[in-house]
Amino acid sequence: MALNPQLFPNGMPVPFVNEMFVLARDGVEFEVDKIPASGNHGGHLKTKGIVYLSNIRMVFVAKSSVGHFTAFDMPLLYIHGEKFNQPIFHCNNLSGHVEPVVPNDEHRALYSTHSFKILFKEGGCGTFIPLFFNLITSVRQYNQHANMQTQTYVDPLQASQTPVDEMMRHAYVDPNDPTKLFLQQPTSDSQLMRRTYQPQTDGGHV
Repeated sequence: MALNPQLFPNGMPVPFVNEMFVLARDGVEFEVDKIPASGNHGGHLKTKGIVYLSNIRMVFVAKSSVGHFTAFDMPLLYIHGEKFNQPIFHCNNLSGHVEPVVPNDEHRALYSTHSFKILFKEGGCGTFIPLFFNLITSVRQYNQHANMQTQTYVDPLQASQTPVDEMMRHAYVDPNDPTKLFLQQPTSDSQLMRRTYQPQTDGGHV
């Protein structure tokens, strides 16, 4: 993970080279632990905002800053233990762990693994969840194939080579899920959401 990745003025994450944003999901609540200076015991933080998913990472952007916290960057290759939970008395959520992005000049032992949870407070998640699991599976398979020659360091930017076009063309669209799919890459202007796909009411495919 990386705390407070660079954002455009409209809140959209600034993309890496060859990064393709797949979707944006508003109306979620995000929980994460071990956030420095969060003011809470154990660094636990909970806030509402929007999640962006690309072929490289998942980025949560808070609706409003919480202390020094504005966004949280989770490289897909650093996520593990992900699980979709459907509790009886609470909202559906995605939980998991993510390893920290450690600067080259610092020691890995100084950084701890984070636990996170994304709670779908508004609407369903029948579009978001399948796309997330399909994408993270594809990213891992591609990375495993590319690194068969023994490579101890996992570069999260290698995930940019994962083919996502076919996945997007066959993505199921749940009419109860407010997730917006990007048929073309969004820009940094204020018209971001006008350039996104609006789910069809018949629950069809993209």
